Amino acid sequence: MRRSLAHAQWQPGARTAGRRIRTLQLGPSAPATSFRSARWQRGGARLALAAVSVALKMADGGSGGAGSGASGGVLVQPRERAMCWDERVDFQAAFLQKLAKYVPNIYSAEMDPLLEKQEEMAQIKIFDPLEWYLFREDPDVCLEKLRQCGASQLCGKVFKGGETTYSCRDCAIDPTCVLCMDCFQNSIHKNHRYKMHTSTGGGFCDCGDTEAWKTGPLCTNHEPGAASTTKANSECQLNEELMAQAKKMFPSILKYIVDMTIWEEEKELPPVLMTREKTDHYYCVLFNDEHHSYDHVIYSLQRALGCEIGEAQLHTTAIDKEGRRAVKEGPYVSCQETKEEIKRHSENVSQRPLHVEVLHADVMAHQKFALRLGSWLNKLMSYSSDFRQIFCQICLKEEADSEKPCLISMLMLWDAKLHKGARKILHELIFSSFFMEMEYKKLFAIEFVKYYKPLQKEYISDDHDRSISVTALSVQMFTVPTLARHLIEEQNVITVITETLLEVLPEYLDKNNKFNFQGYSQDKLGRVYAVICDLKYILITKPTVWTDRLRVRFLEGFRSFLRILTCMQGMEEIQRQIGQHIEVDPDWEAAIAIQMQLKNILLMFQEWCACDEDLLLEAYKECHTAVMRCSTSSHSREKTVLQLCGHTLESKRYRVSVDPVSIHLPLSRTLAGLHVRLSKTGVISRLQEFVPSEQFQVELLMEYPLRCLVLVAQVAAEMWRRNGLSLISQVFYYQDVKCREEMYDKDIIMLQIGASFMDPNLFLLLILQRYELVSAFKKIMPTKDQDLTKQYNILIEEMLQVLIYVVGERYVPGVSSVTKEEITMREIIHLLCIEPMAHSAIAKSLPENENNETGLEKVINKVAVFKKPGVSGHGVYELKDECMKEFNMFFYHYTKTQHSKAEHTQKKRRKQENRDEALPPPPPPEFSPAFSNVVKVLNCDIMMYILRTILQRAVQLETHLWTEAMIQMVLHLLSLGLLEEKQQLEKAPEEEVTFDFYHKASRMGSSALNALNILMLLEKLKSVPQLEAQKDMINWILQMFDTVKRLREKSSLVATAATTSGSETTKSDETQSTQEKEKAERKRKAEAARLHRQKIMAQMSALQRNFIETHKLLYENTQETQGREDSVMEEESIPLAIDSSKIVLGPKRGPSITEKEVLTCILCQEEQEVRLESAAMVLSACVQKSTALTQHRGKTLELSGDTLDPLFIDPDLSCGTHTGSCGHVMHAACWQKYFEAMQLNSQQRLHVEQIFDLENGEYLCPLCKSLCNTVIPIIPLQTQKISSEDAEAVAQILSLARWLEIVMARISGYSAKNAKGEKQNAPCLINKGMGDFTSEFHSILSFGVQPSAKYSNSIKEMLVLFATTVYRVGLKVAPNEADPRIPMMTWSTCAFTIQCIENLLEDEGKPLFGSLQNRQWP
Repeated sequence: MRRSLAHAQWQPGARTAGRRIRTLQLGPSAPATSFRSARWQRGGARLALAAVSVALKMADGGSGGAGSGASGGVLVQPRERAMCWDERVDFQAAFLQKLAKYVPNIYSAEMDPLLEKQEEMAQIKIFDPLEWYLFREDPDVCLEKLRQCGASQLCGKVFKGGETTYSCRDCAIDPTCVLCMDCFQNSIHKNHRYKMHTSTGGGFCDCGDTEAWKTGPLCTNHEPGAASTTKANSECQLNEELMAQAKKMFPSILKYIVDMTIWEEEKELPPVLMTREKTDHYYCVLFNDEHHSYDHVIYSLQRALGCEIGEAQLHTTAIDKEGRRAVKEGPYVSCQETKEEIKRHSENVSQRPLHVEVLHADVMAHQKFALRLGSWLNKLMSYSSDFRQIFCQICLKEEADSEKPCLISMLMLWDAKLHKGARKILHELIFSSFFMEMEYKKLFAIEFVKYYKPLQKEYISDDHDRSISVTALSVQMFTVPTLARHLIEEQNVITVITETLLEVLPEYLDKNNKFNFQGYSQDKLGRVYAVICDLKYILITKPTVWTDRLRVRFLEGFRSFLRILTCMQGMEEIQRQIGQHIEVDPDWEAAIAIQMQLKNILLMFQEWCACDEDLLLEAYKECHTAVMRCSTSSHSREKTVLQLCGHTLESKRYRVSVDPVSIHLPLSRTLAGLHVRLSKTGVISRLQEFVPSEQFQVELLMEYPLRCLVLVAQVAAEMWRRNGLSLISQVFYYQDVKCREEMYDKDIIMLQIGASFMDPNLFLLLILQRYELVSAFKKIMPTKDQDLTKQYNILIEEMLQVLIYVVGERYVPGVSSVTKEEITMREIIHLLCIEPMAHSAIAKSLPENENNETGLEKVINKVAVFKKPGVSGHGVYELKDECMKEFNMFFYHYTKTQHSKAEHTQKKRRKQENRDEALPPPPPPEFSPAFSNVVKVLNCDIMMYILRTILQRAVQLETHLWTEAMIQMVLHLLSLGLLEEKQQLEKAPEEEVTFDFYHKASRMGSSALNALNILMLLEKLKSVPQLEAQKDMINWILQMFDTVKRLREKSSLVATAATTSGSETTKSDETQSTQEKEKAERKRKAEAARLHRQKIMAQMSALQRNFIETHKLLYENTQETQGREDSVMEEESIPLAIDSSKIVLGPKRGPSITEKEVLTCILCQEEQEVRLESAAMVLSACVQKSTALTQHRGKTLELSGDTLDPLFIDPDLSCGTHTGSCGHVMHAACWQKYFEAMQLNSQQRLHVEQIFDLENGEYLCPLCKSLCNTVIPIIPLQTQKISSEDAEAVAQILSLARWLEIVMARISGYSAKNAKGEKQNAPCLINKGMGDFTSEFHSILSFGVQPSAKYSNSIKEMLVLFATTVYRVGLKVAPNEADPRIPMMTWSTCAFTIQCIENLLEDEGKPLFGSLQNRQWP
């Protein structure tokens, strides 16, 4: 939508004398009025104004005309004032003198302004004389003449926020071209495909712009000859006298507007405006920002001003709407004090203070009137193109011998410093003048590009929305095709934009000059995206004609863009985490978000390059150079040599599982995109002229995309699970529809490029080496480690899948001769093969182009039929039967879930149709000449070795290094090879076909493991019970082998057709005998499998007995040792005397002996001894309500948490509080840092759905990812210093009776002391909160009792945290550390948890103290 996001808005139109006159907002506080709405009228209006005019008598020099009621005197007053100005030679001096005289008086009451009176007096004293001076006659008469001449064919309606706009999907040049509702309803586009949008404000209707629409640029309201758009003629031109007056007035008016808008002095005005004695009259002005919340500003104003909340809300609303407001009036000192108070109350640790200024009342008045004058000028220009042109000429005129920019450039450069109301008025001026005149729109665009860098830098450092920034106007210029071409050729705008990006992003560059967005600012990076959008706007329409200058400028911009991609190539490298789990997930969203922003820009650059052959070759050369520069700088110099099947590969040493790897490779993927466009245009034949073969080095080109694909495979094999969720998220987006076009798909293309240039055997050796599967294919791996076996199996499956994509995925223009419509059809076919889908579901699964179009509507009816809504309530599309044959089970855009579901659906369908369940791939389109060598990968030696090895393992059943999915992929590769050979044999004589897949597959292997050929192995696979589901597919492949053999032997066409169509014919009576044979065969196999299982069980029993016999001596030694221990225990138990030192509980308890406990923190890996005085160590834990011990399931407590007393437990144990822990230990400080980091990450990832509630204290254990919501402090075992003997001695000295006597005496003494000083102490006790009483009474009761242990502050904090969590979760109440129920809840959860564990162990028949590890105890 060609629309600015700014909020500078035209207001709804008002009809006056049959002519629609749009109204404007007059300024920050003034109401919207029509151009003549405040004119001085006759009758009662004059009497109403008479009293107001008296206030201005002194400013008028004491003339009585202003205040008299005589109608004649009043009516001539504006004309007389205009004549006074005419008598002066210098209009500027006279104009400024009048403003200095009237403006401070008119706008004197800023705190409580009378807006209507201010507007009326401004009209009388200033605007009426200006109009008379301009027109030299009654302004009403002149404006009516201009109105009758007609308006421009451009609609130019500026959209308000929330207004509906329409974009025609058939006729719009790009999605930024929109119509207002009136123009749309009266245009041909209402019968086309269109989209509706809600405007965020700013931008205008493109009706009448011939460059915005392919057809129907004008609605019926704006067509030539329409009532509202009469043709311009000589009568509509302004006369020379009027134009001379305008040229005389506009410079002074504009200069005043600009000077006062950008005026920085707070206390002083320009000397020419200071015509009276300066007063001590100031305003404290508060400005809007986007950092402080609404409530925070209200709070700050209440505290600083001492006002009521209603007044503070009024101030805040006005500030948010207009950008600033005076909140205090008075002398300078008073306003300055208020300013400091507001700053003090609004500042905190995370926020800077509010922006407050103290402005003199005269400065405030002139700044307000300058904006009102801008609105007046804005309305005046809507009447005549001549006025607009004069305005634009003055704005663009630069002062001679001055380095100052022109007026419009000064306003743009000052935009970020202006408040919201001023920005709106200035943007309206630009809309109504420059953007309504194409010639001056171009000149304005040149000025905009000239200052593009400082403007964008100001915007990025600003805090206001883009909708009110002058940078948002870029869409109005960059999306106009002719203007965009001019800016590229003359202003080199592509280079300017890309250099701006490089200048605003250096803070994110690491030591390797690569981007790293760890700890990025989401707001600032979001503003950088606006610059990226400008690059999209400038490239949105491809040029039809290329000039030499355009070609040179575009190449310069492309080189500059490659510098950005170079900084992204390999950014944010990651390394596999081994041993310890990653502590905190790194930030990954920023890098992926930039990839999303650049997706369409990358495609547009490639499309632009493809428009011109020489340009495409030059761009390819530049991109290739950049890729090679990145590849050679970070490549290892060590080399490894790999030999297999007589082929040797020498490559750089690298392992994805050990060395750093990155998922971000935009340079390599751009080169892949340019390569397929070279192939598509046929220019690839000239590639040697620009990139010689010795410099091409295809192994380096495909190295990084191959690493990325290996990374995805290893993530699927769970080799990177210790790297956290960030990597999983990146891999998801890598293959998601939002990113895959410029990530995953391009990596597959780059592998296809490698396969087309490299020797196929070396290509596969490199694949094996990077997937780290060489050892898996050189020998049979040991199968004892099940995790390692599973890992190898998944890696082999992922590798085979990539090989299928390399040789089978050809639906890319340039890779084969297909169109975009065919690609979209194939995507839809495979989506509908999963299940019938609604239109919206299909659209979401298709990639969008730069115009936000998927191409769905153009092809959907060719492949699907619409099924009307039924009970489900929405209609769905179902795939046509004739398109079912296009189903490819290994479609490369399927997720694993979609693949499984599609396979199940298609097999079920074929079974219902009484057909076999074979799902062979459809015949793929032929590779283009540039990629024709890719098929050689299918019949090379290494491929045959891989296929034979996997099939051999499945046949022998002696190793676990194979799966059914693996066999399925091998069968698919065999199918692709046979289909390729069949297609070539059908198109050319046998002697011309070099692809000999049949002969290679029929050849015997060279080693003992591969002694059988593939045909023989397939026959054996039919008898493997685990592969019963693949039997139909195996039969289909065997039939294809027979078909190819017959073609090789040039057999009859009838026999060939009968063979190839065997899988598609229905089962008839003639095949009944075959079915009976197959049934008998399956029965025989089932019996063989049963005997085989029995044989295996017997072998296992024999091995077990053999093991016992072999280790018989060990078993005997174990029994002897056990016997000796039993005898020793019996001997020791004979004496009746008991060692009291070993008694733990009871009256004879002995002294306890503590052992040193040293634990390791899972976060920092540092060891620490658990001691009372040390910093706390904690266990991650989860507290939750539990009904595990309830006697009546389903019973609920009637009492609420506020009234429930945990001291009295329900006898049914209906609900308890359980505390569980995974047992992982951390330092309390480490845990707090971890939890704070998680909170910070969640704030920056608002779009990511969390599986836990951070606000309620929930988090995931850093190691095992268990759900937790608190921590348990680890308390060391305290030494009991008093044994039973000591206790007896103390009891003789201090008996219970003696102790009670002493305590009672101390209480009596304490009471007597308080009684004497009752009056004096009572207030003190109240003030102290009974603190002294509590401490003294505790001292009394502690007499004779062993003092409690003193814990460190860290342990105390963690104890309080744990206890408060138990209280909060157990009672479901808000945290309250002072609640006396907290200790009881803590003891309650201990008791409940121990009882749960005891019941569980008893139920399982396990001992209480012997079945749990230490870390599993609560």
